[in-house]
Amino acid sequence: MGTLKTDIITGLGNVQEVTFVSNKMTGTASGSVTLPGEGGSTTTNLQQGLAKCWTQFNGTSTVATQDSFNQGGLTDNGTGDYTITYTNNMANDDYVASGIGNAAQMAINDSITTSTIRMLVSNSGGTDSDVTIVTVTTHGDLA
Repeated sequence: MGTLKTDIITGLGNVQEVTFVSNKMTGTASGSVTLPGEGGSTTTNLQQGLAKCWTQFNGTSTVATQDSFNQGGLTDNGTGDYTITYTNNMANDDYVASGIGNAAQMAINDSITTSTIRMLVSNSGGTDSDVTIVTVTTHGDLA
């Protein structure tokens, strides 16, 4: 087994395509990379398909992040009411966020900006509630 070290790989036929183990990956000067999707009949864009932010935090007592990616801050606005601040902002406020809390329901508040998202966590009766595990994932375009 050998090691290949290089700064640039250029395809022979189409300079934007390189084949790794029978799978073509296409890249652009802006860093966009596409590759065959599951089943091979479609392509997947790596930047579009990756989560741009995720976090898991304890929403009780003193709110504390357990682990995260691209989360710059976490604010406890009151019972079951939290705001996540992104380290790297989103390109616009049309992104998708989803989340869940243990034994709870979650709703995204109408306070969505390119730099923050606010969420409300409630129990099965619809009452705002602090829970021990809250997870949130954001998909969309970074600025």
